[in-house]
Amino acid sequence: MNKAEAKTEIERLRRELNRHNRLYYVLDKPEISDAEYDRLYRKLVGLETQYPDLVASDSPTQRVGDKVSGEFKKVRHSRPRMSLDDAFSLQEVEDFEQRAKKLYNSTHRSASSWLAQDRINTSYDSGDALLPRMTGHHQGKSEEGLWDYVCELKIDGLQIVLTYRDGLLATAATRGDGVTGEDVTHTIKTVRDIPLKLSKLLDMVVSGEIYISKRDFAKINSEQQKTSGQLYANPRNLAAGTVRQLDPKVASGRRLKSFVYDLEGGVSPKTQVEILKELTDLGFSVNPKNQLCRDLSEAEKFIRKWAEGRDELPYEIDGVVVKVNDLATRRMLGVTAKAPRWAIAYKFPAEQKPTKILDIVVQVGRQGTLTPVAVLEPVKLAGSTVSRATLHNEDEIKRKDVRIGDTVIVRKAGDVIPEVVSVIKSKRPNSAKPFRMPDKCPICGDKVVRVEGEVAHKCANKNCFVVQLRKLEHFVSRDAFDIDGLGTKILEQLYKEGLVRDPADLFTLEEGDIEPLERFAEKSASNLIQSIQSSKTISFNRFIYALGILHVGAQTARDLTNTFSDLDEIIHIFPSSFQEVDGIGEKVANSIFEFFQDEHNLALVEKLLAVGVVIKRATALTSHKLAGKTFVVTGTLDSMSREEAEAKIRMLGGKASSSVSIKTDFVVVGINPGSKSDQAKKLGVKILDEKSFIKLL
Repeated sequence: MNKAEAKTEIERLRRELNRHNRLYYVLDKPEISDAEYDRLYRKLVGLETQYPDLVASDSPTQRVGDKVSGEFKKVRHSRPRMSLDDAFSLQEVEDFEQRAKKLYNSTHRSASSWLAQDRINTSYDSGDALLPRMTGHHQGKSEEGLWDYVCELKIDGLQIVLTYRDGLLATAATRGDGVTGEDVTHTIKTVRDIPLKLSKLLDMVVSGEIYISKRDFAKINSEQQKTSGQLYANPRNLAAGTVRQLDPKVASGRRLKSFVYDLEGGVSPKTQVEILKELTDLGFSVNPKNQLCRDLSEAEKFIRKWAEGRDELPYEIDGVVVKVNDLATRRMLGVTAKAPRWAIAYKFPAEQKPTKILDIVVQVGRQGTLTPVAVLEPVKLAGSTVSRATLHNEDEIKRKDVRIGDTVIVRKAGDVIPEVVSVIKSKRPNSAKPFRMPDKCPICGDKVVRVEGEVAHKCANKNCFVVQLRKLEHFVSRDAFDIDGLGTKILEQLYKEGLVRDPADLFTLEEGDIEPLERFAEKSASNLIQSIQSSKTISFNRFIYALGILHVGAQTARDLTNTFSDLDEIIHIFPSSFQEVDGIGEKVANSIFEFFQDEHNLALVEKLLAVGVVIKRATALTSHKLAGKTFVVTGTLDSMSREEAEAKIRMLGGKASSSVSIKTDFVVVGINPGSKSDQAKKLGVKILDEKSFIKLL
């Protein structure tokens, strides 16, 4: 076979194998046996080995690449990947619709002419394989006053963002913090139902969920058991861990799967139905259980159906996502700082089971808080074995009257954290013992105090070993300094040996300090020191989060650093200034203020800077036109919500403010802008319409 003939045969084999991949992994309708597929695959490998210049990026042979070295690259998303608001009852789903309709009606009165242009009246053939219930009525609004909803099963997996350039998969990233994710293209390429090449040459971004089926999860755990390996807790954790493997060969062997549900760019759908159909046509795996519902009552029937039938599915789900179908309506509703107003995630009630409390022990956290924990007779719950459950605090124990020896009902709160729900008092033995909170810390022996007005008991010793260890764990965690290789056992050794007393000490470690420790050799010590030193440069928001300020999580740290220019400004302002940040109330503001009033905390900050930690402010993604510029967005924008516009401003180095002042540089005006536009004119602030604003971006 000459090269020209080989090229023709390679292209034929590539098309054939990609077609069979789709039939098997997406449509679940295989036409050939595994042996026949392997024969075609081996033939393609042989020809590509003979003619390596004929290998294409979308070839089935390119799904498993080389191992990634070191760490994952960071990827900034094209737009913020928001979470969804949760509903835990059907009443909360109904409340969601009432809020959305109230907002829609108030906005609609001032923008009815704009909305009319976007309304649609489209039908699909009754034979559509994607959503069999999508017939018989249009997809924008089903009747006057009623909204169509698309209900999608909420897959218990890992969110993934796929970027295509000219129809080819360019990058695959995790959701991360919603703004920045990790580049996991090397493992996502091994997911057979994700196309490496689209059926159209489009630039687009696709969102979906990566998961492992129940069957494959059981098979993997069975293999682990045979080799005395550690069993995986649940399919979601295994899927997330597999995606973050450095070696794609590991991911390839675990049969990851996907369902996608959103796209941006490339096409112009008018409804969620059109989005799902377009994704199917492009070759993606779209959940066939998705359903168009003509009103909320149909959506509630769908929720009830799968709340009862979830165990019949071949994959884990933890709820149902209810989305307004019409995209023009979605634009009118917009988003909040955290979530879209046009969708809600109904979370199934957590699975509950009875078990017995064998003992109650106390754990100490990084703020010194003592948390009582029930030691249980092991029970299988939501896909994993539970042997411990939180009792929260002493007040909760008294309220529920929990005693050692009781038979209790346990559940996984949010299907994640096990907790004791109630006591089955009819089964209480005479030997059941009440629990008392200790008056001395179980770790250091110092006194335990209860802060006035709070439910928490705390160790009074700021230097308590476990408190310091938990602070170190927090400091090196993924959302903070993200120091690879520094687990709890190593940190414990470093602390006990006197090598590390606070986080800044980590950056003064040398190989000679590490090598004598248990399980360390010259190479591993060198790798750890390199990992520590390479983490010295850190973004402002991650630095703030790493400090472990009470009540300041990763999102609050981002909000703070998007508002205040540098660390010095945060250290020296009054609590009331913190409350100007969306989402920060009096309690959190006081906590931040008090943290920086403590001389020990200030000394730690100074020490971190002295050992070479560099705090890096986020830079603009394109030019620096928006850097240092203050914007106010008012009114309804056509192409994006106000919150999305503000997020873009921040991502490009600007500041988004809620009020117009002499310090404002631009006011972006949409439909029905209100008084802010008039105020801008009085102050001489430049006004931008939406088109001019988009040009700046």
